Amino acid sequence: MSRKQKTSHTTPVARYTNDESRWQAIVDRDANADGAFVFSVRTTGIYCRPNCAARRALRKNVAFHANWEAAERAGFRACKRCKPKGAALAENHSAAVAQACRLIEQSVELPSLEQLATAIGWSVFHFHRVFKQHTGLTPKAYAVANRSRRVREELMQNQNVTTAVYNAGFNSSSRFYESADAALGMTPTNFQRGGRGLAIKFAIGECNLGSILVAATDKGICAILLGDDAELLLRELEECFPNAELTGGDGKFDKLVAEVIGLVENPALGSELPLDIRGTAFQQRVWQALQQIPPGETVRYADIARQIGSPQSFRAVAQACGANKLAVAIPCHRVVRTDGNLSGYRWGIERKEQLLQREKA
Repeated sequence: MSRKQKTSHTTPVARYTNDESRWQAIVDRDANADGAFVFSVRTTGIYCRPNCAARRALRKNVAFHANWEAAERAGFRACKRCKPKGAALAENHSAAVAQACRLIEQSVELPSLEQLATAIGWSVFHFHRVFKQHTGLTPKAYAVANRSRRVREELMQNQNVTTAVYNAGFNSSSRFYESADAALGMTPTNFQRGGRGLAIKFAIGECNLGSILVAATDKGICAILLGDDAELLLRELEECFPNAELTGGDGKFDKLVAEVIGLVENPALGSELPLDIRGTAFQQRVWQALQQIPPGETVRYADIARQIGSPQSFRAVAQACGANKLAVAIPCHRVVRTDGNLSGYRWGIERKEQLLQREKA
């Protein structure tokens, strides 16, 4: 979701109930209106989607219809450019992206951009643009993230690193080791040992939401935890990284903690904090989508599911939000239920409500 888009929990049909709002949707080429109605142009005999990219007709020549069937009963024919006879473009795009994601996930070798575009039946340029728009990742980045997930799963099941590497789709161990640090955040052996040898600095402080724990590797912040009990926060960190070497932060680290507290106390300011994000390919897709939600706005779990190209995975999106270890930096507090009400939050509904109120103030 771009920073310019505004979130609404009103259905498209309910939003475009009069000619004035429908005409404004045409003027704005509002993609949200796609599926709510179609419009016809008397001088051309053609009907279109509200967001058709063709040259806009004069208002006096435009009529509105509930759907394409009604437009054709009135004697109009479908526009060849926006192809309004069928599912909304957003639905077609989501289905195509979901198909591409399945192809990537089921392939042993990473499919090329050309192979994926051909399988979908689109041009390479159009496929690349729509895929990134829906998932927040390029097809290659998504494929790499998916293979990283497979590597993690294989390493958890196989004692032999070489076997795990080949099972995950790498055709040579040397290629894997070139990208192992980016894929795992550590060596494969250390990953198998639960992060043994991974050095993590941490500090516990206080903010206006209670106690806060900030932890970081040499790559960036790997955990921002909120709570009421400092001891419980430390225990939670130990559970997240059971075999890592945990050490208290120094003076330099305290400056980083101060930046994090500043973000938590005023999330609307945004931040460029270095993050060390660790999770499955699906979780990382969700978390990247969350980072695109502007402060002061909210989206639904289903909105995120559609954005990442998995429209039926809204429950998995909720689980990914619950697995987030970077409070506020990855703003899962900006996701609400379908009816707009607040739902579960790892660090408590009260904190979620406070964060949202601050951002909207």
